[in-house]
Amino acid sequence: MATTARRTPAKTRSAIPQLSWRAPQPAPIVLISGPEEVCAERATAGLREYLRAEDPSLEVSDVRADDYAAGTLLGVTAPSLFGEPRLVRVSGVEKCSDTFLTEAVSYLSHPQEGATVVLRHTGASVRGKKLLDAIRAGEGGGVEIACPAIKRDSDRFDFAAGEFSTARKRIAPAALRTLVSAFADDLTELAAACQQLISDVPGDIGEQTVERYYGGRVETSAFTVADTAIAGRYGDALIALRHALSSGADPVPLVAAIASKLRTMARVAGHRESSGALAARLGLKDWQVDRARRDLVGWSDATLGMAIQAAARADVDVKGGSRDSVFALERLITVIATKAPFGG
Repeated sequence: MATTARRTPAKTRSAIPQLSWRAPQPAPIVLISGPEEVCAERATAGLREYLRAEDPSLEVSDVRADDYAAGTLLGVTAPSLFGEPRLVRVSGVEKCSDTFLTEAVSYLSHPQEGATVVLRHTGASVRGKKLLDAIRAGEGGGVEIACPAIKRDSDRFDFAAGEFSTARKRIAPAALRTLVSAFADDLTELAAACQQLISDVPGDIGEQTVERYYGGRVETSAFTVADTAIAGRYGDALIALRHALSSGADPVPLVAAIASKLRTMARVAGHRESSGALAARLGLKDWQVDRARRDLVGWSDATLGMAIQAAARADVDVKGGSRDSVFALERLITVIATKAPFGG
């Protein structure tokens, strides 16, 4: 009996221009999609600055798609008596009301001249998909600015590098690595730190400058602890740990940073590809691969596995599994620095 092959639906491609959030340009409809709020805010602010530079009389209105009153969209986009340009910022499209959805889809057929409507959809739900599909199909003469999540170390590194490149400010690679490590868990704070250095520091930015500004950050201290322990410098690692704790470091991110370095070592171990090829395949930077390979000197699969298990145990302990989180950290450092079971 003959069988009919099942077809997988082709992925719909966007028919509208895709713009970088670092270089937004106005259009009748601007869809800002994706979960990364820092980038979305930059894109929206960039559009406002662009339009205001063209005409200082720009009118700016904010509309909530989830708490929407009928007729609002047409009201705020309608030409005024003196014909000022209008910027309408619509938030919460991923949880929009039925009324907003109906009116927004209808608006695509007849966008108001002189109005720029910015629609913010985080992608947290499929709500508003009909509207997004219509925009991406070209209705309304729109553009899209994608703001995907920035989670990987390499993505954060690229983000920070872009901050300085956009500002035409030079920062030493080592300084950039230190800065990214200092704000490994908070992109908003990383962005603010980059802007502070850009505005406050004359000339090029070196590692000493970053250390002076942000050397007390928990994550930076954590990587110092991790580096000395992985290098087998037991005494230095304990001193670094006590310094971090006395500076107010939280044991949880300390363990997380140490575990992150161990996991990177495990991912790199045993591969003979070039740094560039391996970094591309693993979603890392070349320097991360090179650093992990240097860290792996003197380590075996067995000792690395033991250290990773110790980090997993410490993670449980500092999150409430033990009454003494400091002892849990010291035990972890001992296992890593000595490459031996605790007490062995």
